[in-house]
Amino acid sequence: MSKRALIAGESWMTYSVHVKGFDSFTTSTYEEGVEFLQNALEQGGYEVEFLPNHIADRSFPTAISELEDYDVLILSDIGANTLLLHPDTFVKSVATTNRLDLIAQYVRNGGGLVMVGGYLSFQGIEGKANYKDSPIEDVLPVTLYKGDDRVEKPSGVIAKLVSPEHPCVDGVEDNWPALLGYNRLKPRENATIIAEHEGDPILAVREVGEGRTAIFASDCGPHWAPPDFVQWDGYNLLWQGITDWLAGIIK
Repeated sequence: MSKRALIAGESWMTYSVHVKGFDSFTTSTYEEGVEFLQNALEQGGYEVEFLPNHIADRSFPTAISELEDYDVLILSDIGANTLLLHPDTFVKSVATTNRLDLIAQYVRNGGGLVMVGGYLSFQGIEGKANYKDSPIEDVLPVTLYKGDDRVEKPSGVIAKLVSPEHPCVDGVEDNWPALLGYNRLKPRENATIIAEHEGDPILAVREVGEGRTAIFASDCGPHWAPPDFVQWDGYNLLWQGITDWLAGIIK
């Protein structure tokens, strides 16, 4: 059985100014954080397409038929504006598809969606991810706080598995390595909380229409997911279980 996943986000560019006395110069870098998640899914039999942030604004699907080519959609560190503001709209003032509406329709029609935490997920740093009151929030297993929703835990926090019987964590032991932060979210009444920290959901799932959604409130790679987490024996099992459940492969 062919399994296909689309990952959007998980990339960033850094522009630095170096000052050395009287003189200064600039450097720029481009980086991706998708490696560990993509490897986990590919080892689980998925064909993975990756749209980094600077490509997603133009290349993310604009038709439901295009989205339905994928069993699972993963949004990770990609703000709502990148999906809303297609360059044809932002630069040329041409009307284009509202891709937040499209994603919600995809879920209700039977698709699987997971949002992964980060500085431009949920609300994110300074609230700039801006998914509050959006069609995406409507289908998630959580509701969002206004403003900056980051919980920074530089000393580390351990997520506790509270629904070990759920099929998406089958075989994943309750000995998760520490995470360094997450986005604070409010679970819906019809959601299933699978892992949490002090009442805050870390992993939660929900059935919506014909489809399924999930949130993983922390990172899928550095920086909130440190080396011990992404190299943990349970990492691949965790992500394979989440995506297989979202795709309806496991019930």
